[in-house]
Amino acid sequence: MSWTWSRSRKAMAEVQIRRYKDSDDEDVKEIFTIGMSEHVPSSCMHVLKQPHTQMLLACVFCALLASSKSILLPILTVTLLLAAGRQGISYMFSNYIQFSLCKDLKNIREMYLEGADSCFWVAECQGRVVGTVGCLPAEQNEGCLELKRMSVKCSHRGRGIAKALCDAVADFAQQRGFPAVVLYTSVVQTDAQKLYENMGYKKVREFVVPELLAKLTNFTLFEYRLDLQRPGN
Repeated sequence: MSWTWSRSRKAMAEVQIRRYKDSDDEDVKEIFTIGMSEHVPSSCMHVLKQPHTQMLLACVFCALLASSKSILLPILTVTLLLAAGRQGISYMFSNYIQFSLCKDLKNIREMYLEGADSCFWVAECQGRVVGTVGCLPAEQNEGCLELKRMSVKCSHRGRGIAKALCDAVADFAQQRGFPAVVLYTSVVQTDAQKLYENMGYKKVREFVVPELLAKLTNFTLFEYRLDLQRPGN
């Protein structure tokens, strides 16, 4: 246990959490894009676990088997349906990625660094950007700060980088007198949920994304909140 802890301390000693610079732009966008794309397989599994999805596939298979008297046609049809479903989920994530790249990630300096109550940080390891996080005044929770764009490269996870990035946001919010930090994550981001809960965030709301495909697949978002104790209290 002590050896693992020492190794973890050494790994974090090589990591610097610093404010975003314009030269980080491409790295930040790449980390965000790859990080979001990683959720496609788990989203597909989420959809397959839905009872109505299983019922649909079973009904199609049985109907075709009964009408065609052949096992090949229903197998082929179900396979095509699964492929189409994966393509639809990939399309949903691609749309979200493009939307984000054209919104707050289009000009990170303007969106995050020119306001007094917003900021963007990167985690740098051996001269390379390996993690990102930002914060803005929350749109749906007036008076709170919202944690956004948390992502760490797969090769550098498990080293405490995500926790350090979360701490940067919490410290920033506390210094500016915000009572709480809020964030949103999805049902398929189980590792992120565990991280936030371990850091004291509480789940306060869950809701289904309004897009039609998300409603059909019961793609749920979770809202988390970290209440902060102000200095001197």
